[in-house]
Amino acid sequence: MVDLSIIIVSWNVRDLLQRCLQSIDNSTARSPGLGVEVIVVDNGSGDGSAEMVRGRLTAAPGRFPETGGRSPQVRGRTLRLRLVANAENRGFPAANNQGIEVAGGRYVMLLNPDTEIVGDALAVLVAYADDHPGVGMVGPQLLNPDGSVQSSRRRFPTLTTALFESTWLETFAPRRVLERYAVRDRPDDVIQEVDWITGAAMVARREAVEEVGELDEGFFMYSEELDWCQRFRDAGWRIVYVPTAQVVHHVGKSSEQVVAARHVHFQTSKVRYFRKHHGALTGEVVRWWLLANYVWQLGLEGTKWLVGHKRPLRAERIRAYGHVLGSRLRPMSQGSEDARGCGD
Repeated sequence: MVDLSIIIVSWNVRDLLQRCLQSIDNSTARSPGLGVEVIVVDNGSGDGSAEMVRGRLTAAPGRFPETGGRSPQVRGRTLRLRLVANAENRGFPAANNQGIEVAGGRYVMLLNPDTEIVGDALAVLVAYADDHPGVGMVGPQLLNPDGSVQSSRRRFPTLTTALFESTWLETFAPRRVLERYAVRDRPDDVIQEVDWITGAAMVARREAVEEVGELDEGFFMYSEELDWCQRFRDAGWRIVYVPTAQVVHHVGKSSEQVVAARHVHFQTSKVRYFRKHHGALTGEVVRWWLLANYVWQLGLEGTKWLVGHKRPLRAERIRAYGHVLGSRLRPMSQGSEDARGCGD
């Protein structure tokens, strides 16, 4: 049967998606015994991404047959490509779930479109999982485009972590708080069990997915992989970081197109995670703390704008922070204007 189903949720990153698909093709060429299918879920892109994928299907129909439903059994070097084209942006978890529902592989890989597989990383990840049946999820080492290591493994966040991480107070956080959270007390080049891995590239065992369930669609984007890993760990599955497999990650090329929406999604998802796993009271503490931070930042940027310091930049930030305060960091419906913002 298919060994690995790779699900790529894409939104307006056509060129990067094309490079990602080519890197998968190159990786499978190095591992002729690995059966791979690729399911691209396009979240309503307006840049020709879906058309590009259709072009690949047309250009190489023998090697890239478009399949309906779950893929049939394959042996040898097989790379099947399927396109699921959404009319609108359904969000990252919902789109990934569309892929999971039609995937036929023993393992399911969530892969961002702004990534490139290095060498035989796909085969390395599958082989490690095959050799360790108690492992429910594995993640590669992520690299920046310049070849430096990108932080991708984490411990579960505490309330203290939430009060500092990704706020203007982050630079004032006790060093041990964020270093422990980002697992900087361990070497980058050692295989190790971790609490969770970031969602740019993660491989999940099908049996574990069937036990734990799909991604929580209450997260439009951000923290959905944290929640998923928490549920894997709670169910007794191990999560392992495997640096012998490497993936280049260009980081947030979809979400950077909509700065205000990115702020709202990131912080709303943080609140949802803490409410879900630490209780409603903790969730409200995090929500009001974050809102207070944005009030402070809005006042600071407004003051800088008034004195004439980099006014275009200040105006952009004022709009973004005002957008966050207007949302009150409450969950948004998928059809809302904010929810149409991002894709990975």
